[in-house]
Amino acid sequence: MKLYNADSIRNVVIAGHGGRGKTSLAEAMLYIAGASDRLGRVLDGNTVMDFDPEEKRRKNSVASAVCPVEWLNTKVNIIDTPGLFDFESGVCEGMRAAETALIVLSAGSGVDVGAEKAYKAAAARSMAKYAVVSRCDAEHSDFYKTLDALKEEYGAQVCPIVVPYMEGDKVSSYVNFLQNKAFKYTNGKAAEVPIPDDARISEIHEAFIESVASVDEELMMKYFDGEELTHEEIVSALSTGVADGSVMPVYACAGYTMDAVDLVLNGIVKLAPAPTARTEIAVDASDNEVELKCDENGPLAAICFKTVADPFVGKMSYVKVVSGKITNDVACFCARTASIQRMGKMLIAKGGKTEDTSAIVAGDIGVITKLDDFKTGDTLCGEKNILNLAGPVFPNPCLQMCVNVRKKGEEEKVAQGLKKLSDEDPAIRYYTNEETREQILAGLGEQHLDLIVAKLKAKFGVEVDLSIPRVAYRETIKKRVEIHGRHKKQSGGHGQFGDVWIRFEPCEEQDLVFAEEVFGGSVPKNFFPAVEKGLRDCVTRGIVAGYPVVGLKATLYDGSYHPVDSSEMAFKTAASLAFKQLKDTANPAILEPIGTLKAYMPDDNLGDIMGDITKRRGRVLGMGPADEPKMQMLEAEVPMAEMGDFSTILRSVTAGRGHFTLEFARYEEAPANVAQKVIEESSMADDED
Repeated sequence: MKLYNADSIRNVVIAGHGGRGKTSLAEAMLYIAGASDRLGRVLDGNTVMDFDPEEKRRKNSVASAVCPVEWLNTKVNIIDTPGLFDFESGVCEGMRAAETALIVLSAGSGVDVGAEKAYKAAAARSMAKYAVVSRCDAEHSDFYKTLDALKEEYGAQVCPIVVPYMEGDKVSSYVNFLQNKAFKYTNGKAAEVPIPDDARISEIHEAFIESVASVDEELMMKYFDGEELTHEEIVSALSTGVADGSVMPVYACAGYTMDAVDLVLNGIVKLAPAPTARTEIAVDASDNEVELKCDENGPLAAICFKTVADPFVGKMSYVKVVSGKITNDVACFCARTASIQRMGKMLIAKGGKTEDTSAIVAGDIGVITKLDDFKTGDTLCGEKNILNLAGPVFPNPCLQMCVNVRKKGEEEKVAQGLKKLSDEDPAIRYYTNEETREQILAGLGEQHLDLIVAKLKAKFGVEVDLSIPRVAYRETIKKRVEIHGRHKKQSGGHGQFGDVWIRFEPCEEQDLVFAEEVFGGSVPKNFFPAVEKGLRDCVTRGIVAGYPVVGLKATLYDGSYHPVDSSEMAFKTAASLAFKQLKDTANPAILEPIGTLKAYMPDDNLGDIMGDITKRRGRVLGMGPADEPKMQMLEAEVPMAEMGDFSTILRSVTAGRGHFTLEFARYEEAPANVAQKVIEESSMADDED
């Protein structure tokens, strides 16, 4: 593929709800433009974009994929993204690399959750937005129902450009108001036909002209004066409106049969903004903001928006060049690590395949292999002109599970595999819980974690099982007690003797507070550290359930010793014997972690979520309108042990619109029934060990 300058490049991300035909639309674009020699079908598992074995098995996209096409002397980089919310990372990657979002809906549906999220993500980056209503040829489909839903949701910015003309329940032709022509399709081939004499078509055409005229005051005056707008004026006005977000073109098509897909490509080339239409903000070495124009001759700045660990090619870094030009003879510098990067091969991604290229120019997307210590979100720049670009913003993982290796000895392989997978998908978190000593894997949902487990087996040959993680409870005492601990042992020769009286009482400190009030030398000072050491060893193992003990003060106030048989070990043992008696004397209690929950949901779901939080023993602190339109924010304090499946419930109740944050707040005493259950589970675990 030849090199294109930035003015002749369009970067578009295809996004929307799962199952709405995004990949089918992308495959139709590739086939029509000659980038693919066959029309890929998702169900047949032969698509260019869904090339991963897991995607073929699931019949769903699980990652973003890039493939360019050449159309009307323009290079269009198509980025297909997953629609399932568990794989939202792919959408974040695509949004960072593109200037235009194609939001795909299915004819007859409303503005579903995936479309809403795609619109919000594109709006947050001030991107151009298209609504592509696919599947217009399907039975019982209704393009105009979807068009009405778009108008109701987004108002005057909705501008239908290609609409279907229906004869009965079937599409007879597609009317393109931009060209003022109609086309009938047979096997994806267009044939011009007369524009239908239809009242609905005429009404929408009038609305189209009004939408175009509203972009420019001069055009509006011309429209009011009854003058016709020229094709050049229409294209110019729409291009301006699309770029500034005041116009959202709507295109009807049928991706599976390729009907009117060529019109979508035409609309992208003619109306979508080139990379040169926007400037980006970078931060230099002095933390000053710098405006970057998309200029091949400008300072080098390229953002890594996606990373893939390919078993054959090695590490592949997908980059969008914002400014400058990357060639093999250019020394690139990683701003994060302050290191010169040795350039590997430069490639053009074509789904799962690649093609060598001599350069990646400003505005374009490419792949660089084998960059060391370079990851998603990093910036490539010049060593003498250090620049940092904002990387993709990924969602925080909300579902945590414990990783259990099936074969002992493979723990290291699992850790290395998860490290590489987390480089590919920054929405993955993998860490060791120091308190429970469990390996924790966190992701966006059950399907996300299931995919990670499948990739571990396929790519790294290791198998793991996931289980619910243990909760990091705490223990404490509620009563002040004085306990005698005595260790005496005689076995020939020197014996062992340690004798202590210790006062245990509750306190506010988290760590053990040790004090001494020994008078008269009943316990020599040189044994004090041994007593403290014995107690500190015990507080890590708990009183009743094996969890760390907090809020405990221990005061050594009396005891006795033997001039020959006493030793540090003997006093350490005596202290531990005293500690063990707390179980029966000091009224021990289990403390559970409490988290501060902030849950966001549509207005209609507030009552259901509030009821669910109450069932989880949560205390609602407040509620009110969120910053997002039509959304409510509910704040509550909830036991973290009860929140394991909350992400699943919230997504189910809100149809995917809800999201939440949960942060640890404090520990508080668990109810008696909960404490008893924790103690029983701990006892069962000890028996198994």
